[in-house]
Parts: sequence; structure tokens; C-alpha cells
Amino acid sequence: MTGDCAGGEVFALRVLGHDMAPEFSHGEIIVVEPDGALRDGSFVLAELADGWTLRQLCRRGDGWALRALNPAPGSAPEQPLPGLGAVRGVVIQKAVPGRRRLSKSYL
Repeated sequence: MTGDCAGGEVFALRVLGHDMAPEFSHGEIIVVEPDGALRDGSFVLAELADGWTLRQLCRRGDGWALRALNPAPGSAPEQPLPGLGAVRGVVIQKAVPGRRRLSKSYL
């Protein structure tokens, strides 16, 4: 993703991997709102030094952390978040291709 898009436009992405299962499974489509309200427990898309990641935002004392629901073996389930500026959007909806009734809203 680059700076060519308007900041507030909602966009969709496909989930890759299993580290956010069971809430988000490989192949599901998520809808992300760049200007969404951040709160403890929100599912967010963040840009970190090693790339983009889908995680749950968690309040930790005076700071924040990103949590994987199903971390890979040997991986830390949480990582401190240097600042909320790394968050690029909040997940507002998910859709399971071909299974409309399994769609879910996070508003």
C-alpha cells in the first residue's frame, strides 16, 4: 500500500495465514476503515518494521500491544506497539467467500 490512496477510504483485504484463528481464517475477506475508532480489543491492521499485520489491539498499562489469537509455535503471542501511529485501520467487517450468513460486523 502506498500514499496514493485517500486516507479515509475503506478497503478490503484477504486474510493470509492462521495466526488470527478462530476469529479470522485463511482466505476470509476483511473490510478495514483507516479512520476507525481505536479501542481495547479492536482488530486492527498495523504497519510494523517487518511488514503489515492483522492483530488485536490490547491496552497494556499506559501503552498498547498487538496480540495474535493463534501465534505460530515459538512466536510471542503479543508484541508491544511503539505508538498508535503504526495502526493503519480498524477491521469493521469480515466476509467468508461463498457463505454470506457467516459474515460479521465489528462496529
